[in-house]
Amino acid sequence: MPADPTANRGPLTGIRVVDLSTVLAGPYATMVLADLGADVVKVEPPDGDSTRGWGPPWVGEGPSRTAAYYLAVNRNKRSLRLDLKSPEGADVLRRLLISADVLVENLRAGSLDRLGFDEATLKALNPELVHLAISGYGTTGPGVGRPGYDFVVQAVGGLMSITGAPDSDDGRPTKVGVAISDVVTGLYSAIGILAALIGRGEASGQRVDVSLLGSTLAVLVNQAQNAFVTGRAPGRLGNAHPNIVPYETFATADGELAVAVGSERQWPRFCEAIGLPALATDARFATNGDRVVRRDALRPLIADRLATRSSAEWAAVLDEVDVPNGVVADVLEAFGSSEAVALGMSTDVEHPSLGVIRQAGIPLAFASTPGAIRTAPPLLGEHTDEILDALGYTGEEIAFLRETGAV
Repeated sequence: MPADPTANRGPLTGIRVVDLSTVLAGPYATMVLADLGADVVKVEPPDGDSTRGWGPPWVGEGPSRTAAYYLAVNRNKRSLRLDLKSPEGADVLRRLLISADVLVENLRAGSLDRLGFDEATLKALNPELVHLAISGYGTTGPGVGRPGYDFVVQAVGGLMSITGAPDSDDGRPTKVGVAISDVVTGLYSAIGILAALIGRGEASGQRVDVSLLGSTLAVLVNQAQNAFVTGRAPGRLGNAHPNIVPYETFATADGELAVAVGSERQWPRFCEAIGLPALATDARFATNGDRVVRRDALRPLIADRLATRSSAEWAAVLDEVDVPNGVVADVLEAFGSSEAVALGMSTDVEHPSLGVIRQAGIPLAFASTPGAIRTAPPLLGEHTDEILDALGYTGEEIAFLRETGAV
């Protein structure tokens, strides 16, 4: 069904966000806030967010043609086209910030200062303002000022070194299939903003810094701890788990099946279900620790057995004995699953010029104040006049701003 712009605005209703960020990490963070009801004003440079042109695939034709990439992370926002390098454009931003709760930006180090919006100026304009700044490598080390690109950060942040097939299978370090460093930075940014908003009573507004590198290192979780404990860098295991066996994908007669034997109670049930009951009493594989140490001996025994039947057949067998498993699905299959449909994880929204656009849903379900996909990703500058009008600009002043190219 098309999204309803009048639907419940969510728990962040009344929070105003000025979004100067582009590409993915920042826009993802502000989309999360917008989905939960915040009023997000996306301030775009004269040429627009660069991801508008990151196609194919494209949606639409002619001047309104837009890349799918842009559409993925900019719904529920209002777009204001603004040249911040012009005095008039800077004045518009100044007025916006006076009434805002949050500023989000991922400008290169020093850029905001050069535009006339250093920390002292921001504090003077609005003492309650939360300023979330996203960088590639932080604000204090030797990487200050280096551009942050997800692909590069996955490499230098260790993530690529543990992703992909092992050397024994002719594997190479591999990036994750989505820009996960950007995505987790966006999520940490949203968390930081919410925490800073809650803390405004004692600390007033404050600056919050989030880096792609720091976020990537943080989500290495157990792999990082494994390295700290052993003093050895973990390698690539393909789809295998470093600490649990069997916990990986296996080829079946017609595809791939993910098997997750996550407890000692599940191990004998798994062995019985696949017709290899002797494995459950084999002293070599008695505990998970034994199975991790001897994975090279165990895996071929399981792999040979699972290759004899289809994925669906094995899934039914393992479901019957309550052993976690899943048939490997492609993206469209994943969104089309009965579970995803029940979760409402895709929604149709009406775009002003591109027609109906399918969007990934909101994974947070609030009992009383649910978020909603209210509006489609905006056209460049679509809401300029309404935003300027709300800021107190007259019709003549708006026309002048357009004449000067400020908006």
